[in-house]
Order: sequence, then structure tokens, then C-alpha cells
Amino acid sequence: MRLWIKDPIAILAEGAERGLVVEDGVIVELVGSGRDPMLPVDQTFDASRHVITPGLVNTHHHFFQTLTRAHPEAINKELFPWLQALYPIWAKNVTPETFRLGTRLALTELMMSGCTAASDHHYLFPQGLESALDIQAEEADRVGIRMTMTRGSMNLSRKDGGLPPDTVVQDEDTILADCERVLNRYHDTSRGSMLQVALAPCAPFTVTKRLMRESVSLAEKYDCRLHTHLGETLDEDDYCLEKFSCRPVDYLEDCGWLNERVWLAHGIHFNDDEVRRLGHACVGVCHCPTSNMVLASGQCRTKELEAAGSPVGLGVDGSASNDNSNLIEGVRHALMINRLTYDAASVTHLDAFRWATEGSARCLGRDDIGALRIGKMADVAFYALDELRFSGAGDPIAALVLCGAHIADRVMVGGEWRVVDGTPTTIDIARLRHEHGEAAKRFLESL
Repeated sequence: MRLWIKDPIAILAEGAERGLVVEDGVIVELVGSGRDPMLPVDQTFDASRHVITPGLVNTHHHFFQTLTRAHPEAINKELFPWLQALYPIWAKNVTPETFRLGTRLALTELMMSGCTAASDHHYLFPQGLESALDIQAEEADRVGIRMTMTRGSMNLSRKDGGLPPDTVVQDEDTILADCERVLNRYHDTSRGSMLQVALAPCAPFTVTKRLMRESVSLAEKYDCRLHTHLGETLDEDDYCLEKFSCRPVDYLEDCGWLNERVWLAHGIHFNDDEVRRLGHACVGVCHCPTSNMVLASGQCRTKELEAAGSPVGLGVDGSASNDNSNLIEGVRHALMINRLTYDAASVTHLDAFRWATEGSARCLGRDDIGALRIGKMADVAFYALDELRFSGAGDPIAALVLCGAHIADRVMVGGEWRVVDGTPTTIDIARLRHEHGEAAKRFLESL
């Protein structure tokens, strides 16, 4: 089946003024101005109501945290006290059932914002939640979205000088064995794959150096990516100096993590030399603008990192520090905070879109998504400009960011419609809202 997505209002692709042709889940032709497709098509979709972008790619999230949004114990706190408030609540209430609903809601919410590929950093494993990654694989398939599952881990609890309670950490051997199990079962490196796996020790203050180093060995064995939090707060700098007598990037290098398999979440507090070293090693950085502002963590040095050679992607981060899972909103926040960091002329809406598409795809190690080009997967977001907020907008692509788009009218993943008229094709939104809301009540009742 050859489908011509025809005559959009605007499209974020060069030489595709009249749209694009999709066949077998792949973009096979860009249709330029003044012509029709070169070969006959079987079907045409009228895109004259839509502004089209590549499907957005989310490179950092914590899906289960949708269950503790705007939690009264955690609001108005910075990262360390925020974590200390929420760890006990999560430990008592994250079960396979609540975790499944949290995952389903986060994936659905992301996709409705125009996201076609998502990564989740799951590091919380209280007793009974050993099947967390299996649940996520099932839910990603149910929603119909591409996913990189990061098998997160924590093995330093309070008794060891870490932050999390003893009940949510695992020992190194258990972690490493499950990493291999998940890699063997789910990691698909083929072009156009729907499911991949990365290894993701949580942060310097929650894991041992041995776990960090063993994760590198497994990543090389299975050809997968590596992910962790780094450089998010000044508290983290102080922790590393106290515990390891070095700064976080030095710690990362000592663990063997300065290489192109790695992408980091946040990456805020890097000095000039650290930016240079990260760029030289092609270490990616997921910029999390909304979370960084909510927790007052700081401002990521996106322009310097990109100039040094680091891929820069975009992530919404956890729904308890962002309070939603909306990546197109994250694009707008990325533009705003970076203009405040730099200036209005040198950071454009196209930069913000690049971080959320091609930059994010590079962080995940994927060259088959993130752009509307021939040979890429047909992962496409369609936004309508019917709302009052867009009336009077002159540049349709810029309007999505500057006027604040927050929902996609349609979303295509691998040539399949996954959102139609703003509604997911595989998920009952009303039922999900009710079930998730009921599950979230126990996270408040436990106060």
C-alpha cells in the first residue's frame, strides 16, 4: 500500500511541500512543490488541515510517577528532599497493577502529544515488581509506540550512604542477571524495531561503581545503550566530592562511561572542560527543561554541548517532577528556557524541534527515526491549527511552539495510525482516566 500524505499546511522537511509517500511503514518519497508522486499511489490522505513534523522522541521519563503528580509531600522542593519525600510513598504503593496503569497512561499521554518513540528510565524495584520491564513491553505494544526500555537499577540504600530506602533496591547480582534476561528477551537492534533495551544505573548516589562498570561490559556484549542521571544538581556535585573525591564527570570516566553508547539525563552542572570531554566522547545529553524548572535544578548548556559534539535530545522527565507527559509542551519550554539562558536570536523553534527529533534519536542510537526523509520510518505527527490560540499565526511551524500546541490531531507510527482526531486508536481514554485515578488515590491515602 502506497499512501500519499498530501498537501499539508506546512511540513518540517526539506523538499516535501506537497507531502510524502509512505509504503510498508517507511517514507519512500518526498513530494516537492509543483508535482505529484513519481509512482502511482494506492491511497491519499488529505493533510490540508495539518502541520506535519517528525514524530517526537522522548529520551527520559519515569512512567510510574504519573501516580504521584502534584503530590502534597513533594511540591515546592528541590531534587534531594523531593526524592526523600517520595521514595517511601513509591516503595509502599508501586505494585504490578499500579505500575501497569502508570505506564499505560504515560505512553498514551506522550503519544497524544505527538510522540512516536519513548524511553523510560525505570529504577524502582520493590518486592513483587520484578516483572516491571515485561509489563512495559506489553504496554508499549498495546499503545503502539516505539520504546527503549531502560533497565534501571539502584543498589545503594540509606544503610549504605545512598538516598533510597532499603525496600526499593536490589543486590548487584540480581540486577545484572535481570539485565541479561531483559536484553535477551526484548532488545531488537534491527532497523525499524519497536522495542529496544538500554542499561541504566540510576545515579551516582544510588549505585556502586562495580554496577556501573559491569553495565558497560553488558552493553558491549549486547550492543545496547547506557543511560544514567548526571550533573542534575549541585547536591550531586557535593555528594561525588565527598564520597569519591571527584566531580560527577570524573566519576563517569572512572567507571568507563565516557563513550558514544551513553546518554545522560539533565546534564546541567558541567564546567567548560567537562563539556569538552563529553563532546569529544560523543556522550549524549537529554535536556529536561520542564523538570529542571519545576525542581529549580538549573539550566542545561545545550549550545555548548552540541558545539562540542554531544547529541542533545529532549525529555519530559518523570511525571512527578514535570507533572505531565507532554513532549510538544516540552519543546516550547526548551525554547523558552534556552532563550533565557542565551538570547532570542540564537535559539529558535527549529533548534527545539531538532532536540526533540533528530537529537533524541541520536541519543537513543537510532538512525531510522527522528526525521522526515526517504528511508526513515514513517513516524509522523500531525497538528491542526483550529484552536483560537493559533488564529493569526503567520509561520505554521513556529506557531506550534510559540502559540503552544499541546495535542496532536493525528499520529502515525511505522505507517499505522495510532491517534485519529486527537484520540488513540487502541486505548479507551475514559476508562484509563478512571482506573488510573482510582489507583493514584492509594498514593495519597498512605500519607
